[in-house]
Amino acid sequence: MAGQRRTTTSPEVHRGPWRAGRGVAARPAGHGPHTPMSVASASMRTMEDMPTTDEQGDILSAVQRLAWPGTGDLVCGEAGHRAGHVCLAPADGIDLPGLQGALSGRYGRPRNLAMDGYADPTVTGRTGLPLLAPFGERIVEMRAWAHAGRWIGCGTARFDDGVRTVALVAEREDPAADLAEQTSWLDGVVAVTGWDTTRARTVDWAAVEARMGTALPSDYKRLAEMFGHGAFDGFLQLHVPGACFESDDLVLHTEWLGEWAGTRRTGLWEPYEVYPAPGGLVEWAGSEQADQFYWLTEDPDPDGWPVLACEDIPDSWRRFDGTTTEFVYRMLTDRQHPFSTARHFDTHWFESYADESYADES
Repeated sequence: MAGQRRTTTSPEVHRGPWRAGRGVAARPAGHGPHTPMSVASASMRTMEDMPTTDEQGDILSAVQRLAWPGTGDLVCGEAGHRAGHVCLAPADGIDLPGLQGALSGRYGRPRNLAMDGYADPTVTGRTGLPLLAPFGERIVEMRAWAHAGRWIGCGTARFDDGVRTVALVAEREDPAADLAEQTSWLDGVVAVTGWDTTRARTVDWAAVEARMGTALPSDYKRLAEMFGHGAFDGFLQLHVPGACFESDDLVLHTEWLGEWAGTRRTGLWEPYEVYPAPGGLVEWAGSEQADQFYWLTEDPDPDGWPVLACEDIPDSWRRFDGTTTEFVYRMLTDRQHPFSTARHFDTHWFESYADESYADES
């Protein structure tokens, strides 16, 4: 993202809880969350990574163009359709599962709004209704992806000549437009992203913490259960136990990083050490730009661990004396935050990388 690269190594003063630090942000070449197993190249898959037909490619290109912020108002050319969306025209006989899979490869795991002719009666304007409204009772199936200020939909609907595949991009209300005062930072993150809380899962934290050899921040555990494996605004990639990719699995990555750092003499994390060294760093998130987000485990109480963040350039440590969920909330909403996505997106979302089996864990 533009505007997030710092080239000076001199200390900077940041408003709020941020403090400039010392150290380096480089990661061992060819290792860690930003290798070919990373979200950047695996879970945020481009269509070069998977085969597509010409028909799929046309739809995907149109979706990408319409879904990108700043593309203006959406006006559909279909007779009788109101403004606020654009219907696309998939070719007759296009592979629906293939198209939905290709969209999932770009925009994460979808919500299911309608199946077998029955629309979810709980769907509202903030959870995908603009994708159902153009078809009314004719809808047969609809899957939905949130992406900034747009909904992306793909499914089937009934027409005079039979059931046909439909695809569309619709305007998405800002979930935070009427944001009430949140009771917790997690509530704020849920509200700002418009996240569907029914997609939450449970995690055996006793087993996770026993294997890692440390307790974890309580607010992070609630965040990981609520959202699972994925990325906020397609940027901050959350590490969670049981992630779809080993590089984003909190347990496996912590073990790997500790072993790697412990067997090599390197100054990559100076002036800090990597866990399981006493008070060492535990990485809980990363970005496609090789930014890294850690806890500094110096406090006996995990709820007192500060967040340390660094870019992939020397001497870029920044410290945040707050909780993990406060960090995420401020990143999404505060334009002055050093890793702000609010400077790039007015409407926010969480892109889930979880498959069905992961989401159904309990």
